[in-house]
Amino acid sequence: MGMMKTEAPLDEKAIVAAAEKALADIATVRSEVSKVIFGQESVVENTLLAVLSGGHALLVGVPGLAKTKLVTTLGEVLGLGANRIQFTPDLMPSDILGSEVMDQDETGRRSFRFVKGPVFAQLLMADEINRASPRTQSALLQAMQEYHITVAGQRYDLPTPFHVLATQNPLEQEGTYPLPEAQLDRFLLQVDVNYPELAAERQILLDTTGLAETRPQAVLSAERLIEIQTLIRQMPVSDKVVDGILALVRSARPGQGNAATDKNVAWGPGPRAGQAMMLCARARALYEGRLAPSLDDVHALAEPVLQHRMALTFAARAEGMSVRDVIAGLVKQAQG
Repeated sequence: MGMMKTEAPLDEKAIVAAAEKALADIATVRSEVSKVIFGQESVVENTLLAVLSGGHALLVGVPGLAKTKLVTTLGEVLGLGANRIQFTPDLMPSDILGSEVMDQDETGRRSFRFVKGPVFAQLLMADEINRASPRTQSALLQAMQEYHITVAGQRYDLPTPFHVLATQNPLEQEGTYPLPEAQLDRFLLQVDVNYPELAAERQILLDTTGLAETRPQAVLSAERLIEIQTLIRQMPVSDKVVDGILALVRSARPGQGNAATDKNVAWGPGPRAGQAMMLCARARALYEGRLAPSLDDVHALAEPVLQHRMALTFAARAEGMSVRDVIAGLVKQAQG
């Protein structure tokens, strides 16, 4: 679930001190992002949680909701080297990964040289990822999971940290190729981007149509981000929260004794969903100023962690149900 340095566990006092420092850094990141992105608190929070947890996020929403702006802002604020790829139907895998070109030296001797593609970035913005062909989408798979690519039998490691923040248009739109389940599962969270509230939209109108545009400042570095990601993995998780994660993830799978799931869910989330929940619950606790995650974190993260990792039966879809309805029901049962 991400590439991380392994370090000796910190003692309790050291974790508290490191967490307090991380809290201050995260608060600065939040205030810097809010200068440019108005409203959309849950979108900013979930996208940041994915990055703090060391993972990738999929932002889903109609065009014009500042998804691209959010990603470029995060790149600047977190001090990450960022690249952007606009996915189109004619995009080839080599346009993402890079390709070999033939060089000729003074003696006339020819050799191949690898020219790196835009995937070699700490923050990769994959814009409208579902507009590219499945072959090109799958070129990102190895990179997202293994943090390296292979071209002509040669392995090339990606920079650290490496995060993919992809945007996707709702699948009902023309000219889209649904992402395969294996690729969807590589995203730690799916973040739904909805229309802004009235007050936020008013602020957008006033602040973005003048002469000067607010620019965010870099407040972290890649090295500091890696330190915070390592700290998050060292945060303690109580047995109660671990059991809550297991109960929720397993209740979303058919054949596990949950009547509503058996009736409505065709296939459910795998163990990677539980891993995502463990990491993001810790990150959310830290984001909100706490040193250990609670069951509230688990329930709040149920939708972004689970919704892209399960599918409804044909009968449930015919009745107009959505995956979100099913997850809301499971959370309600868990809160019991």
